[in-house]
Amino acid sequence: MDVRLEFDPGRLTALWLLGSFVVVFLATRFVTRMIRAGRGPFRDASVGGVHVHHLVHGIVLMVLAGAGEFVYRPDGGWRVVLAVGFGAGMALALDEFALWLHLSDVYWSPEGRLSVEAVLVVGVLGLLVVLGADPFTADEPGDVAAFVVGVVLTVLFSVVAALKGKPGSAIIGVVLPVVAVVAAVRLARPRSVWARRRYREGSSKDVRARARFPEGRRTRWDALVDVLGGVPREPSGP
Repeated sequence: MDVRLEFDPGRLTALWLLGSFVVVFLATRFVTRMIRAGRGPFRDASVGGVHVHHLVHGIVLMVLAGAGEFVYRPDGGWRVVLAVGFGAGMALALDEFALWLHLSDVYWSPEGRLSVEAVLVVGVLGLLVVLGADPFTADEPGDVAAFVVGVVLTVLFSVVAALKGKPGSAIIGVVLPVVAVVAAVRLARPRSVWARRRYREGSSKDVRARARFPEGRRTRWDALVDVLGGVPREPSGP
């Protein structure tokens, strides 16, 4: 992994984008939590009786900022403006990532926690770019083959870790592959995609997974998601 100390223009632009992304996400979560609590002047936006989700504003911002960058290729202040606009659009859109996936308003449901997890993933990756971490560049020209194999294996183990219901380990594993390897080879969480598809109900792995991750068990990752996204409402029933 190549970590450069000089702060080049690309990384400076990434810093503006990441800063905008973080600030707008936190502001959006603050506003939505105030709306949920019925406090302050904030209200849901609607047009003609149709609720307009803030992901719509995010998509519009990303389209405008992306088009401006591709068409005009600005430098200086305008490049910063486009980076800030794109970062803000990403925050608004990804804050409702679970809605894209489920095509349903699951913002405050347990499924809606996926939006916060998606934001955390993008935030960590953005921070790595700002810090100059480049896991996708070979240190030596002659190491290309070994480098490609290493990248493929790292991504593979990180994907398996995510499928096993361990998003935190999957993110950290992009930079520290040993974390992804350990998470990938250990038991999956009972409700994860991996467990639902590969652990037959009542099998030894299913029983061991449920014993290791009992219902209601919470982790530091869960606590972080709660702090950022709020505690989801309980399911209303079948």
